[in-house]
Amino acid sequence: MSKVDTAWLRMDSPSNLMMIMGVWIIKPGVSYAATCQRIEERLLKYPRFGQKVVLDATGASWVTDTRFDIKRHVLREKLGPSAKNHPQQALQARLAELALQALDSRYPLWDFRLVEHYQGGSALLVRIHHCIADGLALIAVIQSLVDGGHEPPRRQRKSAQGSGWEVAEEWLSHTVIEPFTGAAVKALDLAGDSAAQALGAIGQPKTLLDTLIAKGLSKGKSGSADMAKLAYQVLRDSAALALMPDDSPTRLKGTPGRAKRVAWCQPIPLDEVRAVSKVLHCSINDVLLACVAGAIGEYLKAQGDSVAGKEIRAMVPVNLRPMTQAYQLGNQFGLAPVVLPIGQDNPLARVFEVRRRMNALKGSMQPLLSFAMLAVAGMVVKPAQDAMLSLFSKKTTAVMTNVPGPRDKLTFCGSTLEQALFWVPQSGTVGLGVSILSYGGGVQFGVISDTTLCPEPQAIIDQFEPEFEKLRWLTLMLPWGE
Repeated sequence: MSKVDTAWLRMDSPSNLMMIMGVWIIKPGVSYAATCQRIEERLLKYPRFGQKVVLDATGASWVTDTRFDIKRHVLREKLGPSAKNHPQQALQARLAELALQALDSRYPLWDFRLVEHYQGGSALLVRIHHCIADGLALIAVIQSLVDGGHEPPRRQRKSAQGSGWEVAEEWLSHTVIEPFTGAAVKALDLAGDSAAQALGAIGQPKTLLDTLIAKGLSKGKSGSADMAKLAYQVLRDSAALALMPDDSPTRLKGTPGRAKRVAWCQPIPLDEVRAVSKVLHCSINDVLLACVAGAIGEYLKAQGDSVAGKEIRAMVPVNLRPMTQAYQLGNQFGLAPVVLPIGQDNPLARVFEVRRRMNALKGSMQPLLSFAMLAVAGMVVKPAQDAMLSLFSKKTTAVMTNVPGPRDKLTFCGSTLEQALFWVPQSGTVGLGVSILSYGGGVQFGVISDTTLCPEPQAIIDQFEPEFEKLRWLTLMLPWGE
């Protein structure tokens, strides 16, 4: 198991289990037998889903489960008595319970649970441990399960003659350099003798900088200038991570308990979000993050809290791999700290402020440096890992992710996948997770929260659509040029 995946494996705590959770709403309903057959035929094409985790003194390894039984991983699920009159609330309650029930470590760390009869169809609940894969990789996996889904490409065996440095260079090239753009590509291309240099930026930035400067001098005047820029960027972004100020204190921060709740809203038309983004000359992501900031601000105000001038930090995953390699599983993403202006009342001003902050992060080395920190964390003993990663959780209110899904609705065993929702795990003392998924022409928000810090996440969810409506009407009232 890679060191980064090992770090995710060891991040489980009584308050926060490192599971990615999701639910499919499928109409008409599907049978348990058909679901078992489809998952066994398609999911096990990825060898990782037939492997369990074995811990030893050196870390963790993936070992084939010779007693694998699909019925241990695909289960029938029945909702509580309230399901007859309040099916969505019953489904949300069951998902919340499962969020704090650990997967059985004797077997591969995933399960699917089928509610065969749910609102005229079925509901398929999914739990997959984060050490198996990140969210982008799991989108590729999940899409292979639907009708017409593609198998993962066949892997070619690597030559045994490659040196350790060549393997490291290949890793850096394919998982870091290719997906980066702008300044980050140039910086990594200049730095990239090995992944070890990237890791060195966390613990010993001066050593890395000395190496870069020496390389720059050997490349001549232009190379030296490029290296100087890179040296400045590494120092700046390392310091930004290490010296992050605390975000504003709110009731959403504190010590989490031992219970969760989940919630979601109905889809917002993606075309409308896109239209607003075009009028405001910003990205769809800027619009959605501004809606998140507004919804959280409105929730806090409804609790009687003042949000004037307040900001909260959300850790946002940033993909560090080419989309074409998502099927390879594992975790290959960094974290970018995004500060949300929850105290900004004006929706337009809030969007522009989010846009400004997101633009400032473009080309940043922070996602790469946070990825390196996770790799280092996976090499040390767990208490040291916990101490390292507390840097993020103590200064963070939420984990937030935005995943682009298919534009058209998919089918599963002949039935339509009407809605697809997911929730990201939180680590340490973080008690709030916000997920945004575009699918089938709509955008859905999902929230998972610790009940000690946020007992009613539906109250946040209920603010997303009103916040978007404010933006939509304000953009309609803007003056239009000839």
